[in-house]
Amino acid sequence: MDAPSKVAIMALLAPGRRRACFLNAHCVNIARKDSAYRAAIGTAKYRLPDGVGIELAARMDGLHLAENLNGTDFIPKLLEKAAKMGKSVFLLGAKPGTAQLAAHRLQNDIPGLQIAGTANGYGDMSNEAALITRINESNADILLVALGVPHQETWLARHAQALTPSLLMGVGAFFDFYAGNVRRAPKPVRTAKLEWVWRLAMEPRRMARRYLLGNMTFLVGSFMRSRLLPSKMRIARRAMDLAISGGALLALSPVFLTLTALIKLDSKGPAFFSQTRIGKDGQPFQVLKFRSMHTDAEKRRTALLAHSERDGICFKHKNDPRITRMGKLLRRASLDELPQLINVLRGDMSIVGPRPALPSEVAQYPKRALKRLSVKPGITGIWQVSGRADIGFDKMIDMDLAYTRSHSILLDIILICLTFRAVITGRGAY
Repeated sequence: MDAPSKVAIMALLAPGRRRACFLNAHCVNIARKDSAYRAAIGTAKYRLPDGVGIELAARMDGLHLAENLNGTDFIPKLLEKAAKMGKSVFLLGAKPGTAQLAAHRLQNDIPGLQIAGTANGYGDMSNEAALITRINESNADILLVALGVPHQETWLARHAQALTPSLLMGVGAFFDFYAGNVRRAPKPVRTAKLEWVWRLAMEPRRMARRYLLGNMTFLVGSFMRSRLLPSKMRIARRAMDLAISGGALLALSPVFLTLTALIKLDSKGPAFFSQTRIGKDGQPFQVLKFRSMHTDAEKRRTALLAHSERDGICFKHKNDPRITRMGKLLRRASLDELPQLINVLRGDMSIVGPRPALPSEVAQYPKRALKRLSVKPGITGIWQVSGRADIGFDKMIDMDLAYTRSHSILLDIILICLTFRAVITGRGAY
């Protein structure tokens, strides 16, 4: 069994109650039109990727699925583990006799599997209250429901509170496949991810709309969302960056002149400091700052690395001896970052985003941390408004990854507003 399957199975069979569903292109198309179904899959604890359409859509978003969990292959693996754990299963759905045939074959294939009961998706569902009582009195740990999409998910969502099995799961045509009512594609066809072509050939009238028109609709919609909408978002974000950075540079020009003079009076050296940082997609650029350290700071950095007061890769020292007197004031008020408005104007950075890291820090990143490089670095962000240097490396990465997954214009505006509070309090600024 592949590692992703094992992880999914252990999560589904862990202590506690949960509802799960499979999600394929057909499901997404229905969810776009059916609000009840959309709510049902939205409130499910787990949504398992099923089908080549979902895999292609993930690739459009720059994501890689660890495994495509085809339900007909996955459910027997789930039940095999359940049998070893002493858990029982109730099968609900399909035509009369199908659930019983599927249960019989499952028991033959999986030693020790306990079938708590079966019920069909027709006459047995005429009295829902009696059916729920029957399921609960069976003491089943797992309830598999094969009513088809969207009915199985909406039925489970509607009755989730009344049902006692710890795992509630919609399984589509699984009973039909396992009972032998529907013939599966040969293994080479399944391995090539072309089972949908086989099913189309077997049932052309019923499946043509779903697999030809439906899959095309889904993929076009995914392309629009992953390519065209992000393009509009990038244009809007760039416009916001230009407006804020350009306006701020004009308004703050007297402040720039004043700080330049004070820095040069306080210590020898230029007022501005330039350093190589890593930007979007790993591209290096020169970040600009007001100089807050003595000019030999980089030479002295190696000797201070062992005294970092921050967990993880990034170096921070609260009483760093390299910082000038004026530098302490600049950092306390976050004024040393102001020249990065020029970086934003150039397009190296955004107003909001993860902080740009040093090449030496990126070289030590664990694999998951590299995902923070998928967006432009920013002057402010979740980490900056949450405590800055007081927050450890791992927590900072969690915050940055959360931002890359859900960044939007509204979130950027909220973070910009929160930045003013962070600057006033000075928390974590050193």
